[in-house]
Amino acid sequence: MLRRPSEIARQFFGPQGWLARCHPNYEYRPGQLEMAEAVATALEEKRHLIVEAGTGTGKTLAYLVPAILFGKRVVVSTGTKNLQEQIFFKDIPFLEQHLGRPLRVCYMKGRNNYACRQKIYDAEKEPILEGMEELNEFRIIREWEKRTETGDRAEIRELPETSTLWPKIDARRELCSGQKCQQFSRCFITKMLQRAHESDLIIVNHHLFFADLAVKDEDWGGIIPDYAAVIFDEAHEIEDVAGQYFGFSVSNHQVEELRRDVTRTAHLKGFGSRELDRILTALRDASERFFALFGEEEGRWGFNEQERLLEKHGERYDELLAQLELLALKLEGARKAIDEAIPLLRRTVEIQEKLRFWMETRDPSCVYWVERRGRGCYLQVTPIDVAPVLRERLFDRVDTVILTSATLSVGGTFDYIKQRLGLDHCRELIVPGSFDYRRQTLLYVPQHLPDPRSPTFPDAAATEIIQILRITQGRAFILFTSYQQMQAVYERVRPALDYPMLIQGTAPRTALLDEFRSTPHAVLFATSSFWQGVDVPGEQLSCVIIDKLPFAVPNDPVVEARIRALRAEGRNPFYEYQIPQAALTLKQGFGRLIRSSSDRGVLVLLDHRICQRPYGKIFFDSLPDYRFTTNRTDVEEFFRV
Repeated sequence: MLRRPSEIARQFFGPQGWLARCHPNYEYRPGQLEMAEAVATALEEKRHLIVEAGTGTGKTLAYLVPAILFGKRVVVSTGTKNLQEQIFFKDIPFLEQHLGRPLRVCYMKGRNNYACRQKIYDAEKEPILEGMEELNEFRIIREWEKRTETGDRAEIRELPETSTLWPKIDARRELCSGQKCQQFSRCFITKMLQRAHESDLIIVNHHLFFADLAVKDEDWGGIIPDYAAVIFDEAHEIEDVAGQYFGFSVSNHQVEELRRDVTRTAHLKGFGSRELDRILTALRDASERFFALFGEEEGRWGFNEQERLLEKHGERYDELLAQLELLALKLEGARKAIDEAIPLLRRTVEIQEKLRFWMETRDPSCVYWVERRGRGCYLQVTPIDVAPVLRERLFDRVDTVILTSATLSVGGTFDYIKQRLGLDHCRELIVPGSFDYRRQTLLYVPQHLPDPRSPTFPDAAATEIIQILRITQGRAFILFTSYQQMQAVYERVRPALDYPMLIQGTAPRTALLDEFRSTPHAVLFATSSFWQGVDVPGEQLSCVIIDKLPFAVPNDPVVEARIRALRAEGRNPFYEYQIPQAALTLKQGFGRLIRSSSDRGVLVLLDHRICQRPYGKIFFDSLPDYRFTTNRTDVEEFFRV
């Protein structure tokens, strides 16, 4: 490493630097240089850093170059697998080509992204394939397995996202016998771990990082090798992802998957019996009776009536535990002869432990809740506040943690994100985006619509959207804060216009985006999953319409528990939690529009509360410096230019 971090950054990112010489379309960006200097300094001085880097900054290279030159192992954690792959397959080869040397870099994903060789070989001998579709998919996978180096399903372009075969042959931990497996030395997971131990830079995603962090202190530990620093890209997602992995979920689907896997493995490995069949049948019946206690209505709600449930229906709970215990005893006997019984036994015990915790313990630092989704019933436990556990397990243990995203500050400060994550001491940097938002963008907030909470809002919003889409000639994302609102407005808008209308839920996310990009004048109606991580540069996307300020649903069990906890501390949850969270989400939604210096477009917010309520200033202060109007004729004028 060079003596001064600023020398590294300037050598690479300065006006006459390395990037300017080797990149044909490189534009010097002072913000990129400033960020690279800050990252290099944080790594060298073992300090935490938080950086908001506006769109167009070039933040990926601004943290990758200092990380590569650091000399110690660094983990880069991304918000999505797509960004993970972009860094590994696009940015790293670019740096290797122009640095003139190979880099010791690898990427790691969750186990279900990789094929299990043993399962593939077993599938050739056992009747697990169902229908012609699975037979055709298996032929593709079998040929691919012979030549792949990684075993990553992302390599198989022909395999649909909805494949029913893949879960039968993936490498998830639930059926892994580890070193006792015949294919252990050739296992794709083994190879991934070997590459990680040989790498200076490891690229993961947030889900894998926090799944790993949550088990670091357990006997069997994590899978990511020790590291000196971690860089979180899309760091605004950390609180929600960490909450998932420092809590847990137990469901009827987990019980049913366990039954299915025991049945299949017993048949394959020859330890089945009539007694085991009876236990599995009784387990199915006991699970159905127990989870039926939570009703059939879809949704999610807090649950604090475990004691009353046990008093009234304790026998159903006891019956489910008893059948799990019988299954555990059978698997305990089988594991002495059959290695494949070991992970099945572990899963059985885990389900027992989670059920007992959910039903019999009351941890005041957690919220207990139920979610009904289709036929699934999920009993969930989530930490109310992830800050203490992140402070203890991450910020106090890792020398350097760098958080970056285009959306981390609220009203020009990082107070909200630091408080939510438990980041007490760090350096801070806000790098403005490189785009000319006042020239490229117009923010339109109509004042004549009713309050978004009014029952008349869907009709009025649909009428306004129709007028806007006629001006923009389609070419729009319409983003909603609820699925019901999306459906209601879609049904009103669709008959009124001839533009191609796409709606979330009719096809996989990537397929909808591909269709939108390739279809002139298309309009996409979508909810939360399209508010971030979506990139459609050019005229194809010329307008983003958002129905209302994206406040989290206050009666969501996790949100409700966090509001209650803040109020109990004498704090104002609306201004300290709900408004900042909504401001970051709004920035994400508006960030879909301008993706390059040549993009132009209109942002529309159909919620006039941003202009009429005192808290609206916080939202405006958190957004880039857009031109602003409350008059639709200005939108017409914008598109005439």
